[in-house]
Amino acid sequence: MTPQRTLSRRAWAELLLLALIWGCSFLSIRIALNEVPVVTAVLHRTFWAMLVLWAAVWWLRLPIPRDPRLWAAFLVMGLLNNVIPFGLMAWGQLHVETGLTSILNAATAIFGVVVAALVFPDERLSAHRVLGVALGFLGVILAIGPEALTGFDLRSAAQLAILGGTLSYGLAASWARLRLGHLPPQVAAAGMLTGSTVILLPAALIIDGPVQFALQPVTWVAIAYFALFATAGAYLLYYRVLAMAGSGNLLLVTLIIPPVAVIAGALVLNERLHATAYLGFALLALGLLTLNGTLRWRRKRAIDPARPAD
Repeated sequence: MTPQRTLSRRAWAELLLLALIWGCSFLSIRIALNEVPVVTAVLHRTFWAMLVLWAAVWWLRLPIPRDPRLWAAFLVMGLLNNVIPFGLMAWGQLHVETGLTSILNAATAIFGVVVAALVFPDERLSAHRVLGVALGFLGVILAIGPEALTGFDLRSAAQLAILGGTLSYGLAASWARLRLGHLPPQVAAAGMLTGSTVILLPAALIIDGPVQFALQPVTWVAIAYFALFATAGAYLLYYRVLAMAGSGNLLLVTLIIPPVAVIAGALVLNERLHATAYLGFALLALGLLTLNGTLRWRRKRAIDPARPAD
């Protein structure tokens, strides 16, 4: 097994910054939805972020792809990683607290592991991964609440929509490895957002009507935040942290985002979550740490302190 990288102070700082940015994105999206329809809000998110990322590609003098098959892959990636999850989660937030949305969003890593195991021979589910997935799904069920299992209402539908978004993220991760893994990450992200915008522009016009720009200042601030900072900026920061910390340590950001979102929702929107949501997140976090290998590593060290970490 590849040794786990040690997080430097700089990596920790940027990891925490990424979690703060993404954690607050749930609040900014909810604020924008007070005035902007769902599909149009998602279009704002992808369009403005697309412009920033192509500017980054130009600044870095990276080659622009010309293969039509690659642009087709960008369309699929944009659908799986932006259009579907952004849309489902934004609609879900109309009926579910921002904090709970962020907790359910943590299931992205669980679905990513399951999908990868089905697609790639080298991503098979080992015993500790099966345990991590099981704990994660139990955490999701607990976070949703037992009452959702006995009666189906609009809130239940919203929670399922959010989980549908996390499943789409899981599919997108495997698609990216299959089709886009050879590209510089900035180019892959810019191409993906371009594919998203191509899909969303006609969809927004058909579903929501012409895009309205006469919005309240607070709405524009929210749009600027989730498009420029929580999408374009976060993608660039994500790949910086990935290079420094590795994918295993980067999974920790999933555990830090929900507390940020819960606190932001409580302070700004006066949201209060049921105790089962916090218990569910604790169980989900346990599952993610099991997938990460942290808990297994500690168990081995406890048995044999002289044995090096695997």
